[in-house]
Amino acid sequence: MSFPRLQGLVPPLVTPLRSSEPRTSVAAGPDELDRDGLDRLIAHVVAGGVHGVFALGSSGEGPSLSHRLQREVVTATCDAVAAGERRVPVLIGVTDTSAEETVALARHAADCGADAVVLAPPYYFPAGQTELRQYVERLVAAIPLPVMLYNMPSLTKVVFETETLEALAGLDSVVGVKDSGGDLDYFARLIELKNRVRPDWSVLIGPESKLVEALRLGSDGGVCGGANVFPKLFVRLYEAAVAGDEAAVARLQEQVERLGRMYEIGKYASRHIKAMKSALSLRGICGDALAEPFNKFLPPERAKVAAILEGLDREWVE
Repeated sequence: MSFPRLQGLVPPLVTPLRSSEPRTSVAAGPDELDRDGLDRLIAHVVAGGVHGVFALGSSGEGPSLSHRLQREVVTATCDAVAAGERRVPVLIGVTDTSAEETVALARHAADCGADAVVLAPPYYFPAGQTELRQYVERLVAAIPLPVMLYNMPSLTKVVFETETLEALAGLDSVVGVKDSGGDLDYFARLIELKNRVRPDWSVLIGPESKLVEALRLGSDGGVCGGANVFPKLFVRLYEAAVAGDEAAVARLQEQVERLGRMYEIGKYASRHIKAMKSALSLRGICGDALAEPFNKFLPPERAKVAAILEGLDREWVE
């Protein structure tokens, strides 16, 4: 099972949706994929120089989508990338509370031409580390694609402890780890594990504000939500950090931090996705509808996002 070590910037794609407006009841109409919006989004990030795309992650609202809609997203993402001017690796999030549904979605991803799947611990009932290791071992045996493990303890309530990852490193088809825990001491232990046991692994950081620090620790790249909106900014930051251009890193990091202020708008945990979708809507790339039960930003919050984008547009220098 071949999967070259993934390096660079991989945006966790939002999922453009068409939702019934105003929402009166679930029966009024299910969320539907905005395929044209997804095509525009993928063209936008690929033109921005990204090194891969990741669909159905947290930013893509994967766990909030029906299994029908998840499959549509996988099909449409693979089709759009294959039809584009530049082919990049396609990663698909397959995390579910049901092992059967996880495997079924992974097999659909393989049928559609995806390159790898991304697997977090099943959420709701927290698994112990022995159970988690055995669970991954069983799933990997049934999944026909390379598997990247996804540490996201704030949402799954379970950490992939480094001892568990070392045991799973014996599985050839486990090809790396995406870490969104935000703990750089933990991340440093992942890099040590990679260097000692699996130098072929890709170890990617999730929180975009920590991209540069992670690269200095030895990360292979980042899965940065803001790259949905400003892909060139994050690609340039990655390139500058790898090249050791500290002046460019300082300038670009400051812009990333300014963009990150949009995540502070609103008061609910869903504000991160709301901000990204609002920004993409203001860019004319896709709409800002979210999956149930979440609402999009209202005009006052949307205006704050617009002000951040306008400030960055005035000063953006490639």
